[in-house]
Amino acid sequence: MILKVLEFEFDLIVLGAGSGGLAAAKRAASYGAKVAIIEVNKIGGTCVIRGCVPKKLMVYAANNRRNMLSSEGYGLISKEITFESNILLKNVREEVSRLSVLHSNSLKKLNVKVFEGLGRFLNQNTVEVVCPKTKNILRKVSAKSILISVGGKPKKLNIPGTDFAWTSDDIFELKDFPKKLLIVGGGYIACEFASIFKNLGTEVTQLIRGENLLNGFDKDLSECLEKSMTSLGINLKFKNQLKSIKKINDGLESTLESGSKLLTDNILVATGREPSLKRLNLDTLNLKMDGIYLEVNELNKTSISNIFAIGDIVKRPNLTPVAIEQGRVFADNYFAALKRKVNYENIPKAVFTIPEISTVGLSEEKANEIYSEVNVQVFKCNFTPMSNTFKKNKSKCMLKLVVNKKNDKVLGCHMFGEAASEIIQMVAVSLNTGITKKDFDTTMALHPTISEEFVTMYG
Repeated sequence: MILKVLEFEFDLIVLGAGSGGLAAAKRAASYGAKVAIIEVNKIGGTCVIRGCVPKKLMVYAANNRRNMLSSEGYGLISKEITFESNILLKNVREEVSRLSVLHSNSLKKLNVKVFEGLGRFLNQNTVEVVCPKTKNILRKVSAKSILISVGGKPKKLNIPGTDFAWTSDDIFELKDFPKKLLIVGGGYIACEFASIFKNLGTEVTQLIRGENLLNGFDKDLSECLEKSMTSLGINLKFKNQLKSIKKINDGLESTLESGSKLLTDNILVATGREPSLKRLNLDTLNLKMDGIYLEVNELNKTSISNIFAIGDIVKRPNLTPVAIEQGRVFADNYFAALKRKVNYENIPKAVFTIPEISTVGLSEEKANEIYSEVNVQVFKCNFTPMSNTFKKNKSKCMLKLVVNKKNDKVLGCHMFGEAASEIIQMVAVSLNTGITKKDFDTTMALHPTISEEFVTMYG
């Protein structure tokens, strides 16, 4: 009896051309695999199109305006600063388009076939490409392996009038900035946009369900940010929730759980993100789930052996560099037999408020939970950075090391202040080598800098 070998059009189909999907497609194609990628939006995904990149460009704008308004002590006097939000938004969109084209061109150079449309499963080897507007089936394609990397989407509130509110996806399509804005949420996305809008002249109220900002971050970081945002003039409302939204003339009326009402031009709901899986027709496959995420093993394989998943649809840190590494490791393993694994230890994180927050390793609270408070020592300093010496704005820096007393190993490093994200990257390298507090202490300082405080902190 002769068994017929199944023939497929491609070696790999990638669903979603975001950071992880692009990394996997490019790496697999570089090994000679025949690859197709299916994307319903612009090439680039959340990070490039409506996340990290455009948001960071807005952070630069906000920081520049903040510095210009606060630098008279340096002899830099400007009688009037005009901010034209339409110019910033236009330039951001143009840069995003440029980056999207760059990614598209790199796929072409690697002979990766791009299908525009929504990818939807027919079976474990076949996907149909659907036009999102007409719902017409444009093409059916098959592959030996399929990688799901469709990313996440902003959560929406299930309240009356929810469609009047923006999500983070809408911000970069605005024509101009509002004068008054309510931001709902206390996580990093909400805090970053609150900082951006306020520093660019918008009156901001931020509504937080819990008692503090940035749940899961070191408590000192949360407290530093709260003080900074309050001093900036952001109206923080804790232990309250949005119950309904009503259109009032040219504005929006928000009714809060407390019973009070707010009238603003617009509302931004930034209460988290969730996997964008509903349109993939996954019921056909009966893939195992891990809550709202796809269940995968350490090699990002799903419950079906030829289907893999990476990025914001799996229960791992939902960060762009993590998705990129997952994509590359997947391709290295299955198209070059390299037997690699993703290292999830000591992943650095940043919150691009003004000033910034950065962190790597364990928070003080988590370290106490794991090692017991008696075995944990904390080194911390607060100071005004030299760059703010002559500024009206006297925002401070906070640097913190969390150390295991038993072996002197540094368990976590946290920073609030100027250039925090740039500094923490190299600390992450150090933590991965098992650096001790003594190693910090015996390293020569570079003066005068903010980062020197990490090697001069004593009990």
